[in-house]
Amino acid sequence: MFTGLIEEIGEIVAVETSGDSLRLTIAGPLVTSDAAHGASICVSGVCLTVIERGATADGRGAFTADVMAQSIRMSTLGSLEPGDRVNLERAVRVDTRLGGHIVQGHVDGTATLLSTTPGEAWRVLRFSLAPELAPLLVDKGSVTLSGVSLTVSSISDEGEAEQWFEVSLIPETLAATTLGALEPGDRVNVETDILARHVARMLRLGVGTPAGTPHPLTEGTAS
Repeated sequence: MFTGLIEEIGEIVAVETSGDSLRLTIAGPLVTSDAAHGASICVSGVCLTVIERGATADGRGAFTADVMAQSIRMSTLGSLEPGDRVNLERAVRVDTRLGGHIVQGHVDGTATLLSTTPGEAWRVLRFSLAPELAPLLVDKGSVTLSGVSLTVSSISDEGEAEQWFEVSLIPETLAATTLGALEPGDRVNVETDILARHVARMLRLGVGTPAGTPHPLTEGTAS
């Protein structure tokens, strides 16, 4: 489990394709400082398992992790190339303050950046919102984008043909994560709030709902 507070920006060192899976080697001196075989590290929102720990040619700590087909299909990891930057976070310790929100590293899908609106000391980013994820986001609710814990600052009305949501980024987030370098057309990994997913699942199964009572969520919603 993670908090969505990025510890460092890592760099993709190598990408090895094997059938329908990938093996990534990622430089991250901080997150590898105490990483052991089998440790969990969140890579741009996707929880990966350390299978090897080593160092790059220039001496930076690095780790290798496998990415299975489902993770490739659901996230942006399949498009990574050497030199790309990724957000990194180690699994949360039980004695650590939960500064963000509960993040599992289980991505629901991706969203595309539609536009950016600069402010005096912040930047508003508007992303596309897949119809199946729309019921799981709410204004002022939590969302994880490429591993970063954020608050939804605005969201489209239910009746709009093209669904979208916005987040407002402070200078620290822009500088300390990969979100500051995003341009319209770029994709990010999206993880919705785990509580929303559980509620949606319960509603689909009719838990706590009188028989015959309709509800707005369909079986197409991610769980």
